[in-house]
Amino acid sequence: MDPKLIRRLARIMSGEGLTELKIDDKETGLALCLKRGDLTAPNMAPQVLQMMPGGMPAPVASHAAPAAAALEEGALPAGMSVVESPMVGTFYRSSSPESEPFAEVGTKVDDEKVVCIVEAMKVMNEIKAETRGVVAEILVADGEPVEFGQPLFLIKKS
Repeated sequence: MDPKLIRRLARIMSGEGLTELKIDDKETGLALCLKRGDLTAPNMAPQVLQMMPGGMPAPVASHAAPAAAALEEGALPAGMSVVESPMVGTFYRSSSPESEPFAEVGTKVDDEKVVCIVEAMKVMNEIKAETRGVVAEILVADGEPVEFGQPLFLIKKS
């Protein structure tokens, strides 16, 4: 599934106050279910559950990185941007264990620069910075599970 489409659906959910959105693709047999937690909780991001054919849920990450959990939208310093995970999966800093990381702290990035890969359902999804600046902090360790909307990088805008 297209990560940008999932982000757009999550924004629509937030804007309309929806708590759940289900989409079934009969052609491929895949289903997508977006669920929002307690609407009274601050900054509650929608949760993505990808369904496998037959209605079985795909494995979901159960925890967020400690630094990412402490990051709140309102606590973001001026001039900073966050690169978030567009899906549930496994975070990788490089294309293979032998390869150099896509980005390090201090790496200059632009909106087309790949900063990491999130593996979801055996598909390697390149994640781009989508902003111009310098990597200020990497919030997730290589090989860690990530959740939809989880902050991955802090970028100091330039």
